[in-house]
Amino acid sequence: MASTYHSFADGAALANALADEVATRLSAAISEKGTASFAVSGGSTPKRFFEVLSEKDIDWTKVTVTLVDERFVPADSPRSNHLLVATHLLKDKAQAATFIPLYHEAATIDAAAEIATVATASIGRPFDVAILGMGGDGHTASFFPHGNHLAKALDLSTPRGVMTMAAAGAGEERLTFTFSALSDARLLVLHIEGQEKKDVLAKAEAGSDETEMPIRAVLNRAASPLKIYWAP
Repeated sequence: MASTYHSFADGAALANALADEVATRLSAAISEKGTASFAVSGGSTPKRFFEVLSEKDIDWTKVTVTLVDERFVPADSPRSNHLLVATHLLKDKAQAATFIPLYHEAATIDAAAEIATVATASIGRPFDVAILGMGGDGHTASFFPHGNHLAKALDLSTPRGVMTMAAAGAGEERLTFTFSALSDARLLVLHIEGQEKKDVLAKAEAGSDETEMPIRAVLNRAASPLKIYWAP
């Protein structure tokens, strides 16, 4: 599915435009079916976008937020995407939203993934909005180059749900939605900032090896058109 490229003068302009687009899509979903589902990514890039979105006039009581992926760390860890989202998005007007985490305290990460799959099963079929990020190595979600379960995660025949991932570049073990759970989001966005990320994306677009740069799966095989939001 073809992607469209939206570039902005700076991160503030991008944050405002993306927040407007997401607010419109979530409100439309609520009008259409009474609820809206929203999967977000961690990292430093989306903080400003989260801050702007948290103040939007949406019926947040009807919005369910979850994470695209998460480190296998408790919610109070400074490495937790849950903590990032709680700090920058789930406040002001958006504090009325329902949040479903991916991390659950369990004996093993595999058990946590099973709990997360059950907990999130009802909220995204498909997601109304999914916002992806991208690392300098070409990973997105927790689809890391040469990850131990990468082929399964990227296989669109793998059932929707949450699975585990370990990789040399990942640090902690990860919990991640499968590509099948993200690919058909009604609004699918890749949010990146900086020249380095733009160069990484150009490299990804020029090749085809998904084990080397997993973002290529999204660029080449996502069921929904990908909207790329970029600012220097």
